[in-house]
Amino acid sequence: MEDWQQLLKDSLTEPAQLPAHLRRDHTPLETVIATFPMRINPYYLQLIERPGDPIWRQAIPDLPELHDPVCISDPLGEEDLSPVPNLVHKYPDRVLLLVTNQCAMYCRFCTRKRKVGTKKMAISPSDLNEAIRYLHQTPQVREILISGGDPLLLSDERLDELLTRLREIPTIEVIRMGTRVPCTLPMRITEKLAAILGKHHPLYINTHFNHPRELTPEAFHACGLLANAGIPLGCQTVLLKNVNNNAETLRQLFLGLLKMRVRPYYLFQGDLTLGTNHFRTPSNQGISIMRQLIGHISGMAIPTFVLDGPGGKGKIPLTPEYILKQGDDLVFKNYLGETCVYPESGDAI
Repeated sequence: MEDWQQLLKDSLTEPAQLPAHLRRDHTPLETVIATFPMRINPYYLQLIERPGDPIWRQAIPDLPELHDPVCISDPLGEEDLSPVPNLVHKYPDRVLLLVTNQCAMYCRFCTRKRKVGTKKMAISPSDLNEAIRYLHQTPQVREILISGGDPLLLSDERLDELLTRLREIPTIEVIRMGTRVPCTLPMRITEKLAAILGKHHPLYINTHFNHPRELTPEAFHACGLLANAGIPLGCQTVLLKNVNNNAETLRQLFLGLLKMRVRPYYLFQGDLTLGTNHFRTPSNQGISIMRQLIGHISGMAIPTFVLDGPGGKGKIPLTPEYILKQGDDLVFKNYLGETCVYPESGDAI
């Protein structure tokens, strides 16, 4: 058994298992995990400093998960967009392929918390075969996003087999993987795994960090192994109330990611996922945060702030408004709030 597998085996799955200094009254939380499972591996657990801190909020069950009058179980309409089990075809030329229901840590804000870690998301070999048949029969699909659960919890051998089968589809050009393992269980990233992934280029990985305290030496090493294997790395961060919903926290996070050779890719407005309403922030708060970042830190560190449209409507960029007037001249404000004029007409220039 590898080190990462032992850590996963030693994960906490009951609130009563929490160390005394991290406990609140765990009795009512049993009702939460009966609906939304809990898993915290020892690595991520040791990042928590106190109850209610930004790491604690992402990992520990909380009663508001059961008292959500606003959100719904499948806010992105994934079930309605699945022509075959565990494959979501939302955009014309790309699909989402779900390959496992397991994660190294069950995030309390997860978009798929309706089924991740439960029997509702059973994925059989026949399901995978059906998905691959669909891809062979749908030549307009040129890109696959592999997710779950977390695909990097599959064994090295299963990952290699999966990627090999996908690479055999002649119309598939690009493979992406969505994983939180570099953040929540970075020791899963080994030289062997990085070499396997590096066999299947062009392959891109989007990972998921939400707070600067997650940028540990272990995470730095994991991302370095992937980057050294030639894998471009991006980060998809979620804007979360009382976790990272301020400009300074995100500034530290995004600049820290660049030092780890991870490009901030998306900052997501929270999805309308049942059990997560207490994490959501007003969209104008995110736009305000972006205004405080754009121009003040490197453009390389600026993600696109997006909202994933309810019902599978796709991603919509949410950007600060800089344009004041359009006509013969374009009048706008810069990042400092200064008014600028750009003549549109060649004669005026």
